[in-house]
Amino acid sequence: MTQRALDSSGEQTPGSSRPAMIDAGAELDPVHPVDLPPSGHRATGLTTAEVAERVARGEVNDVPVRSSRSLTEIVRANVFTRFNLIIGVLWVIMLFVAPIQDSLFGFVIVANTGIGIIQEWRAKRTLDSLAVIGEAKPTVRRDGVAAEVSTHEIVLGDVIELGPGDKVVVDGTVAEADSLEVDESLLTGEADPVLKRPGDPVMSGSFVVAGGGAFTATKVGREAYAAQLAEEASRFTLVHSELRSGISTILKYVTWMMVPTAIGLIISQLVVKDNNFKDSVARTVGGIVPMIPEGLVLLTSVAFAIGVVRLGRKQCLVQELPAIEGLARVDVVCLDKTGTLTEGGMDITEVRPLNGSDESYVHQVLRSLGSSDPRPNASLQAIIDAYPAGGDGKAAWTVTEAMPFSSARKYSGAAFTETDGTSSAWLLGAPDVLLPEGDPTLDEIDHLNEQGLRVLLLARVPSGELDAPDAAEGDVPTALVVLEQRLRPDAAETLKYFAQQNVATKVISGDNAVSVGAVAGKLGLAGAENTLDARRMPTDPDEMATAMEQNAVFGRVTPQQKRDMVAALQSRGHTVAMTGDGVNDVLALKDADIGVSMGSGSEATRAVAQIVLLNNSFATLPSVVAEGRRVIGNITRVATLFLTKTVYSVLLAILVVCSQVEYPFLPRHLTLLATLTIGVPAFFLALAPNKERAQPHFVRRVMRYAIPSGVIAAAATFTTYLIARHHYSGPGALEAETSAATLTLFLVAMWVLAIIARPYTWWRIGLVAAMGLGFLIVLVVPWLQDFFALKLVGTTLPWTAVGIAVAAAALLELSWRWVGRRFGA
Repeated sequence: MTQRALDSSGEQTPGSSRPAMIDAGAELDPVHPVDLPPSGHRATGLTTAEVAERVARGEVNDVPVRSSRSLTEIVRANVFTRFNLIIGVLWVIMLFVAPIQDSLFGFVIVANTGIGIIQEWRAKRTLDSLAVIGEAKPTVRRDGVAAEVSTHEIVLGDVIELGPGDKVVVDGTVAEADSLEVDESLLTGEADPVLKRPGDPVMSGSFVVAGGGAFTATKVGREAYAAQLAEEASRFTLVHSELRSGISTILKYVTWMMVPTAIGLIISQLVVKDNNFKDSVARTVGGIVPMIPEGLVLLTSVAFAIGVVRLGRKQCLVQELPAIEGLARVDVVCLDKTGTLTEGGMDITEVRPLNGSDESYVHQVLRSLGSSDPRPNASLQAIIDAYPAGGDGKAAWTVTEAMPFSSARKYSGAAFTETDGTSSAWLLGAPDVLLPEGDPTLDEIDHLNEQGLRVLLLARVPSGELDAPDAAEGDVPTALVVLEQRLRPDAAETLKYFAQQNVATKVISGDNAVSVGAVAGKLGLAGAENTLDARRMPTDPDEMATAMEQNAVFGRVTPQQKRDMVAALQSRGHTVAMTGDGVNDVLALKDADIGVSMGSGSEATRAVAQIVLLNNSFATLPSVVAEGRRVIGNITRVATLFLTKTVYSVLLAILVVCSQVEYPFLPRHLTLLATLTIGVPAFFLALAPNKERAQPHFVRRVMRYAIPSGVIAAAATFTTYLIARHHYSGPGALEAETSAATLTLFLVAMWVLAIIARPYTWWRIGLVAAMGLGFLIVLVVPWLQDFFALKLVGTTLPWTAVGIAVAAAALLELSWRWVGRRFGA
């Protein structure tokens, strides 16, 4: 049985419901009181008729949930933007005053906006379908039968079962408790689990860390405490992203520059110059439109949307979109061994009786222990498989007390009445916890651990409270249970990938450090021999960070230590991803930069993680990391293209205003240049493979190349334009001057593209060559010359334009190399 849990910020995975926050101590609804079962009695739940009655009264947990934006919101967000408004107004003006070829920029915006809507709609459908696949259902008792139902089908008074890792989906009162421990850190801030007994309240937003039981729903729907916390879960958004915030910052500065420059250009072209009105309007618009890097926002949305779709096809649920970007920055991955490097199942390889214990008697103890826990973990399940109830014709003993396994205490236990009427109590768990330090049995266990085997100690203890802090005192070691974990077949290749990508891998486990190191060594983890028992881990944060950097494998780690270890790595400037599938991973998953959970893991881990691997394959993680690096790395590259255009457009406008000359370009010229040197190549470059780890300071990294590139392009273009104005005269002079300036600007912009396309591959060379060929075709095909008003006149100025462009290209190379040396690549 699995359900969904909330993370520390209150977010929850798709498929759950969320209402308004209420006072955790509020009283129950007096109008429709809930009948609680008598303490100590098994609750049978509501009848079908009672459920129907409550549904009719509206007492159902039917808070609407959205895993992504609606289609209306997607269209609105992509269409009604500040820059689309500006371009739309300019487009309408151009449709009235100029030929259709000067209005091409408007059609490009329509196409780009349509692509953005379609891609986000596809991503929404992928997210919605994966949310349904990933939704787990709580088990509810109705008519005395336990069955799984959707969270939104729970009604007031339902009896809901709980087990380790399950989330409390609505507010309620405990009806049954079997060593039930609940983590209420989301409600109280305290990480220590709270022992719950019948009659105790439980609040939505908490989750079970040990034991089991059932509770009766007392508040559902919008009245439940955690309802409001789920409102923004798994939405298609780019918030809290350095990439997104960086682009917003750039666009803000662009707007500040664009407004005064555009005003000056309008005055210059319409008032100062006494030209044909329609031609002046066209050239004014031609100067304003290229200042707007509208394609950058759309391309970023498309890149992220495609990333979500690609990962969705690999059964990877991205619950928070910035996680894709975050993974591009990860340099340390912390792995929990169980469920990540190893599969969930285990096999018993040997049972070694100790202190002269009878082997058949030990088997009977193990058989009875297996029958004592209705929710066995992987270790106990292996014991159940090896010693099933009824095996050897022997029935299990009568259970008088049971204590489920807890990751905090590292053992479980049970007390029995044996077939001869005698009583006995037993503990089963970590030998180095149950045995005193220096016990000779530990040497034997260490030898087994070095082989990668997992060893449990079966110990007899005096009858008493099993969950008492001193329960293990005076225990008598009875047997060693040796288990072998099943390694994930794809784990070795995944670890190798991280090593190749310079991502440090840390294995953090609650198991014995030597045993974990042996497993990691079998999988080829670099530094697997550098193991550290977390009980000897320094508590000072700085010393802990040093220990984390020096070692690769950590054993006997408590849930709180996992959290501290993640914080220690972050304090040294590391970007940390944490993977896990158990309840003991929740705290670390909450605090890590990126939390990754297995789909079959506990509901608590799936809820706090930003990424859920629904196929439970650790091998999917490299694809996720690669997708993140591809998106952020490529957007950083292509952003330089867009912003170079913005810089040279603003500078050209300023130069035109200051020089009191006609603006050299019509909109059709810059539409052609933007399409060939930015639009088409940027689309392909944004989707190309890119394994480089993304660097911080997006705005600085982009602008330090875009500004010198734009300055050089503007200077070269305006120089050619001024020379052409002195060279040509008479009718058609302006068209010839424009053609020469366009040639220079195209060649310089192509060189910027050629630099950004590095390192070259066959398709990158082909892409740059194809763009150059496209411009050449426009220059030589007569009807395209007329359509774009581009015709080179004579040979002197065209070759002068080429010469100026070559000099500008040399300056570009020098400036890029200087920036790379001065500020780092």
